[in-house]
Amino acid sequence: MRIRALFAAACVFFAAGVAASLLHAPATIAVSLRWVAFGFFVPYALRRHSLLVWTFFAMLAGAELGVDAPGIATQTHFLGEIFLRLIRMIVAPLIFGGIVTGIAGHNQLSGVGRVAIKALIFFEVVTTFGLLLGAVAIDITQAGAGVTLPAVIQATAPTARPEGWQQILLNVFPENIAKAVAENQILQVAVFALLFGAALATLPEAKRAPLLSVLQSLTETMFRLTRIIMVMAPVAAGAALAYTVGSMGVATLLPLGKLLVTCYVALLIFTAVLAVILLCARIPVGKFAAAVAEPAALGFATTSSEAALPLAMERMEEFGVPRWIVSFVIPTGYSFNMTGSSIYLSMAALFAAQAAGLHLSVMQQIVLLATLMLTSKGIAGVPRATLVILMAVASSFQIPAAAVLMLLGIDTLMDMGRTAMNVIGNCMAAAVVARWEGELKPPQELPLTPTL
Repeated sequence: MRIRALFAAACVFFAAGVAASLLHAPATIAVSLRWVAFGFFVPYALRRHSLLVWTFFAMLAGAELGVDAPGIATQTHFLGEIFLRLIRMIVAPLIFGGIVTGIAGHNQLSGVGRVAIKALIFFEVVTTFGLLLGAVAIDITQAGAGVTLPAVIQATAPTARPEGWQQILLNVFPENIAKAVAENQILQVAVFALLFGAALATLPEAKRAPLLSVLQSLTETMFRLTRIIMVMAPVAAGAALAYTVGSMGVATLLPLGKLLVTCYVALLIFTAVLAVILLCARIPVGKFAAAVAEPAALGFATTSSEAALPLAMERMEEFGVPRWIVSFVIPTGYSFNMTGSSIYLSMAALFAAQAAGLHLSVMQQIVLLATLMLTSKGIAGVPRATLVILMAVASSFQIPAAAVLMLLGIDTLMDMGRTAMNVIGNCMAAAVVARWEGELKPPQELPLTPTL
């Protein structure tokens, strides 16, 4: 009862602070009310012992810091960068150990091909639906109609272009495993692990067992290290959001607010569609939502699928997905899954066309969506991948680059939603494929905290 009272008090003071700002009360009063709310929320969060609650609180506090003290907020970015570096440090050995021990230790060599095909089919289907949903949403709201293009936009267009299918296929295979690890090419690490696991599985038991035992210990150690690093996740999430709000400011969102709202409404609709898919696959929606909540929140706050990858792998294994499936499907999705980004791509491309005064026919929109579908393959792990794709497609449809570069003003805020959806899509693919394979086990009890 006392914990609920603390939470209720926090909500009341925070709502009062927001209302005071909307009613143009003195800024000191509004800010004080909101920070008093955080004061009530701290003991509530500490008593809940939940990483999700801690992350949510840190995100709220970070956003508030960005609004109230942008100068200080922009100096917190290094905390998020430290967290991302720690994540990159553990991703490669985590994936390598999980795949190799799954194949060589559980005789799953014959199932790798089936899992790969089913995962790619899943990613293709949901990506296509996302493209269609984004196009329908922006056609209904016409968020780009009437938007005035700035005379000059101080931004540099990306010079990279989507690669051809031959180069995409070539990039799947590592030429040097050390280089792949150093450059964080996790799909290449996964391919090396598949080949290594297959080779290890063919060795006699006497020669396979010693190395397999070492790799199993390595994998368990990396999952334990993941839990240790995740203690820093709320701090990183809060720092990332503080930097975003502090560096951008709320005023920059107003001209593109309609597009932002359209994007998040479309993502909510897409979430409902994914829930229907889970029901069709006989996967408990409530338990899946509980398992994916923390990785999705972390991806939302940091705008990085990579930051959420280790935690997503751990949560999906606790959900009942075998480690070898988790270790293969989720890294594959990191390179090929555009679940959330597909909605943004079609929406942003048509928004730019509307803002430029171009009226695309239904057939032209179909061709544009097909072009986006083809050019987005294999580019999910590229920084600013969606902007690279948009710039390339815009030139093909005579859409001015200035219309695309306008999106930079709210790209980070839209990236939060699409990153969270990408994380959910990766986790969902692992669960659905495990169900198709008949390998999904009853979920374990999820830990409330990243216990050491």
